[in-house]
Amino acid sequence: MDLATSGAASARESSKAVVVGRRTGITACSLLLLSLLIYACPGPPELFSSTAFPVLQHPFDARKSVERDELGIALEGTSMKNKTLIIAILNKAYIGENGMLDLFLLSLHQGENTEFLINYLLLVAVDELAFNRCKALQLHCYHLDSEGVSFSKEAFYMSGNFIKMMWRRTQFLREVLRRGYSFIFTDMDILWLRNPLTRLNGGEDLQISCDNYNGQPFDATSNLINTGFYFISSNSRTIALFNRWYGAMNSSSGMKDQDVLLKMSFDGVFEQLDMKVRYLDTDYFSGFCQKSKDFRKVITVHANCCIGSNAKLIDLRAFLEAWKIHNGTSNASWPKHKSCLLAKNRKLILV
Repeated sequence: MDLATSGAASARESSKAVVVGRRTGITACSLLLLSLLIYACPGPPELFSSTAFPVLQHPFDARKSVERDELGIALEGTSMKNKTLIIAILNKAYIGENGMLDLFLLSLHQGENTEFLINYLLLVAVDELAFNRCKALQLHCYHLDSEGVSFSKEAFYMSGNFIKMMWRRTQFLREVLRRGYSFIFTDMDILWLRNPLTRLNGGEDLQISCDNYNGQPFDATSNLINTGFYFISSNSRTIALFNRWYGAMNSSSGMKDQDVLLKMSFDGVFEQLDMKVRYLDTDYFSGFCQKSKDFRKVITVHANCCIGSNAKLIDLRAFLEAWKIHNGTSNASWPKHKSCLLAKNRKLILV
C-alpha cells in the first residue's frame, strides 16, 4: 500500500472515530439530561418515586384518601349550585319501619314546598345497616367512619358513647366547612313543615335554633342554643369557630358539644371572630321546649326537651297530624304531651 492510500485510510478511520466519539458524547449528554429531567420532574409518584405502591406501604393513609374522595363525591352530588346542602346523621336506631327516618321523610313529603329539598339532603350513616337502608331508599348517602366507636344503638344520654358521637359529628361538619360547603344541619327528630330557606336568607354566618328564645335575634347573652338545627355559611370565620369548638373537646371532659358551644358563646367567641350570628325565633323554628304560637308561621318542630326515641316518635306524629288539620289558622293549639312527659323518668335519648 502506498503512502497516499495509507494516508487516505488513516483519515477515514480517524473520521469514523470522531463521529463515533461525537455520537457517544451526544448519547451521554442525552442520558444525563434525561436523568436530570426525571429527578426534577413533578410527575406522578408512581412513575418516579420509591413509593410506587402506596396502597401496600401505607394502607391507613390510602384508606383515608379514598374516604376523602368519597366525601367529595357525596357533597358535590348532593349540594345546590351555590354549594349548599342539608345534612342529617343516620344510625341503626333510626331506620326501623315507621321509625324516626320514616317520619322525618314523611314530613318533608307532606310539608309546604319541602319535598324538593330531599334532592339536597345528605344522610350521613354511622353504621353499615343505616348506610344500606339509605341506599335502598335511593337517597344521597355517605358512610362516616366512626373511628372505632359503635354508634349503631340508642345511646344513654350523656354517656361516654353519646358524647363521643356528638364530637365525631362536630369533627365531620368541620371538614364539610373546610371544603367550602355551607349547610343546614338538622337532627332527625325534627318535622320539616315549610321550606326553611325562606327565613334563612339574612346573610349571617350562623343562624341557630334555640331551646328558649328571648325575642332578641342577635342577643348572645341569654338565648339558649340548640345545635340540632342550624344554618352555617362556609368562610374563614366559621371554620375558625369550628376549629376552636372541636379544639375544646379535650379540655371539656364530660360535656357534650352543644354545652361547650353555649359556654363559648357566653364567653364572647362570636364577637372575637367577628361573626354575625342570628338566633332563630321559636315561632318559626319551634320545639317541644318552646312551642310556636302560630300554625301559619311554624317551619320546623324539634322534639327537644324530650327523652327517648319512642316518646319522641309518638308526640311528633301527633304534632304532624295537628299541623295538617289546623294549618292556616293562628289560634289552634298543639296537642298535649303525654309520651314525652312520661319519658322524663327514663335515661335514654335518641340523638
